[in-house]
Amino acid sequence: MAWFFSGGGVPSDVYQFDGENAKHIRVLRLRQGEEVTIVTPSGEQCEAVMENVSGDCVTARIISRKRCENEPDVFVTLYQALPKGDKMDYIVRKCVELGVSRIVPVLSARCVSRPDEKSMRKKRERWQKIALQAAMQSRRGIIPQVGECVSFAQAVEQSAENGRNIFFYELGGESVKEILSEKPESVGMFIGSEGGFEESEAELAVQSGAVAATLGRRILRAETAPLAALSIIMYQTDNFS
Repeated sequence: MAWFFSGGGVPSDVYQFDGENAKHIRVLRLRQGEEVTIVTPSGEQCEAVMENVSGDCVTARIISRKRCENEPDVFVTLYQALPKGDKMDYIVRKCVELGVSRIVPVLSARCVSRPDEKSMRKKRERWQKIALQAAMQSRRGIIPQVGECVSFAQAVEQSAENGRNIFFYELGGESVKEILSEKPESVGMFIGSEGGFEESEAELAVQSGAVAATLGRRILRAETAPLAALSIIMYQTDNFS
């Protein structure tokens, strides 16, 4: 069943698709009578049947409504130091599938990739589209947002709003199981780029309340670490059961 996100609420029993959603329906070649799901920004999940798929008017009739139950009960923000090449595309896609709620690109000291403002704006737009596509594919209840690229210090400052912050450090730390022995409502996770983090960055994060954590004895690639870390967090907070 195709999965769509609406730009607003669905107050009536007939919903009209527009923009990219209407284009996507035509690409999928959905026909009258086929069932689709529409999720609103408030998390309402509407089951619907395609009614009109001809011409410029693409509509579906709502047949049931309920609260979307596909979201984790812990809000996870990934603070990802920018990796080289197109690795961030992969990280965004897979982390959205795994349940991340927000992604913040970070410029840390060892980032090789340092796009200018114009390039970063285009990259962020692409990452947000990837997040949308991944959210539709994995049937998320929200579209995780990709924030503006910030400095490491700004990321640490922003992370103060989280219930718990975990700084994944290649030089070791506590296990995630120990850090999340008590389940928080929100978690921030810091992941480095190819070169990892500077010692001064680790000190700043820990001084600001983050807990240094380990992903084991092996050193993971920049695009592997966030997936492993997020999977562990989801498991430890009972979001893989």
